[in-house]
Amino acid sequence: MALNTKYNAVITALGMYVPDKIYDNKYFEKIVDTSDEWIKSRTGISERRILENGATSDLATGAAKNLLEKYNINPEDIDVIIVSTVTPDMFFPATACLVQDNIGAKNAWGFDLSAACSGFIYGFHVGASLIETGRYKKVMVIGADKMSSITDYTDRNNCILFGDAGAAVLLEPTEDKNYGLQDSLLHCDGSGREALYMKGGGSLNPSSHETVDKKMHFIYQDGKAVFKVAVKGMADISYEIMQKNKLTAEDVAFLVPHQANLRIIDATAERMGISKDKVMINIDRYGNTTAATIPMCLVEYYRAGKVKKGDKLILSSFGAGYTYGACYLVWGMD
Repeated sequence: MALNTKYNAVITALGMYVPDKIYDNKYFEKIVDTSDEWIKSRTGISERRILENGATSDLATGAAKNLLEKYNINPEDIDVIIVSTVTPDMFFPATACLVQDNIGAKNAWGFDLSAACSGFIYGFHVGASLIETGRYKKVMVIGADKMSSITDYTDRNNCILFGDAGAAVLLEPTEDKNYGLQDSLLHCDGSGREALYMKGGGSLNPSSHETVDKKMHFIYQDGKAVFKVAVKGMADISYEIMQKNKLTAEDVAFLVPHQANLRIIDATAERMGISKDKVMINIDRYGNTTAATIPMCLVEYYRAGKVKKGDKLILSSFGAGYTYGACYLVWGMD
């Protein structure tokens, strides 16, 4: 992929935003039939952040501003903004347009990308492709979702899983092919659409009293079916990109997995043959924030000094659609 272009896309800045409000497992013991022990053993989640007032654009804007301020970047230098989300503020305008205005990125164009939990992987690949053309110098890729807005808090199986957050990376070109995005493998399988979806609100089932009464504007998930395919899909794609690029377990500094379920993450690491200390984890503190999970891991681990220049990372995900994919990235930041 990137080897045939003049440029590779490298991450040069990162940012994230999480709401202040914390819902721990004890909160869910009060509203549904569950327990802290059950949630931790099945998912690995202890708490999650909830945005009580605001929308996805606020999460995405917070992440973008955190990135710009931390690295002293002029927002007018941003060329493109990609917002990966399944909880846009509205069908249109795109959430990316709202973020563009909020941060003062007067010279940027942008769009939203919908790939559920694989949203950041897809967006990262697309953003990198724009950089590789040589036409763009600064592409911001944001993963942000207000999952609480589409979660049924009477559904004991789903409501414990999700949180709200936003995270962003800035991609810029480098002629040094030793760094940046090296390869991507992306897939979708629409035959799995009945196992994980939100049926209401689109052109198939426009909003009505009936769709609201039938709770069609909430996430529906066949947990067992999704778990079965996600374990295999995320593990297989992660192993496949290693094999394709002749990487051993020793070569990989970190697996950066989508944070949906700790058991899925563990199965992926086992398939790759890597130890748990090489797996980025923050599901315990944030739950599943959909498109924000992978970039949040990158932000936290880099800021903690755990990711070094030259580290080889495998980013992987599996989500509704089904969508799934993996990226091989060599870290380029000091």
